[in-house]
Amino acid sequence: MYEEFFNLNVKPFELVPDPDFLYLSRAHKKAITYLDYGIREKKGFILITGEIGSGKTTIVRDILKRLDDKVTLSKVFNTKVSSEQLIAMINDDFGLDVSSKDKISLLRQLNEFLVDEYANGRQPVLIIDEAQNLSNDLLEEVRLLSNLETDKSKLLQIILVGQPELRQTLAMPELVQLRQRISVSCHIDHLTSEETKEYIYHRLETAGNRSAVDFQVGTIEFVHKFSCGIPRLINIACDFLMLSAFVDKTKELTMELVKEVVGELATENRYWRDEGPKMRDIPREMDLMEIISRLERLEEEAAGNILSVAGKEEAVEHLSALEKLIADSSSEFQSELSRLDYLVKTMSTELITIKENTFQVEKMSCEAPQKKEKGLWSRVFG
Repeated sequence: MYEEFFNLNVKPFELVPDPDFLYLSRAHKKAITYLDYGIREKKGFILITGEIGSGKTTIVRDILKRLDDKVTLSKVFNTKVSSEQLIAMINDDFGLDVSSKDKISLLRQLNEFLVDEYANGRQPVLIIDEAQNLSNDLLEEVRLLSNLETDKSKLLQIILVGQPELRQTLAMPELVQLRQRISVSCHIDHLTSEETKEYIYHRLETAGNRSAVDFQVGTIEFVHKFSCGIPRLINIACDFLMLSAFVDKTKELTMELVKEVVGELATENRYWRDEGPKMRDIPREMDLMEIISRLERLEEEAAGNILSVAGKEEAVEHLSALEKLIADSSSEFQSELSRLDYLVKTMSTELITIKENTFQVEKMSCEAPQKKEKGLWSRVFG
């Protein structure tokens, strides 16, 4: 509708997962590298998670475009199914005839197919998207599909793609066997403020005109706060901004226009919460999760004796930010779930522990390697 006015070849902020528009942030580049490595090395189970709209499907489609002709692919996108329906969908996408077959016949058919593929030098890959919808029983069924293997490799590569709650499900004791088979795991974080800026201009450039609109000072930061760095929400906001600019016959996106458009989206469309997002609250919640994620990474580096001086300084910065967030939010946490209440009461002692664990690199380097346990922040936040 507005492409001609802005001298664009296509709309730059469509919601479809188009690999041609893929922006490689640090998190997305890491996910693609992990996926590519896992498939090439036939690593069995691969787990990719991310928030709604973070770009998981786009990354998967980008990988699919680059697979060689020796890979036989089955894709499952509907995960609210029964056990028999799931097996039938997998077989059908592998090109097998599933008509009038019961579950036992379907499993036998799949096993025979995988053996034939291995004999012919081909690599079957199963991708299950929206895997967070799979019940525990279905996840166990998926695990059993991986039992067929040779002495050196799995006959079926399985990639689970889903929202963050999938990790919570996999952490359950009854799924320990599946969890232990996951060889490659990656979570796609939201974009930083600078990455949000680069993402917007990348999509404009890919659409044909990087200078299609002029974002005034502070406007992109405002979009970032609304979207919390989630690509889909950035697209929604920017598409409405360009439409509004087109209606006003201007190519300048002022702070007044951005606040008006983003404010309407926040209150009317309710992208984050049932009662509609609050512009002040969303960034704080997302910043908290970002700090926790980075502290976990620093803790892992310290455990591996690779924490640099810059890493120490980064840890101090994030710990200070976390302490401030806790102080600002303590009154609100009291009305949350009991585990958050517990978090507020015990955070002081936990902070002391993480400081000691993070900065005692020299001492740790002299100790014998110990079995890696679950990270502190993962234990605190479940």
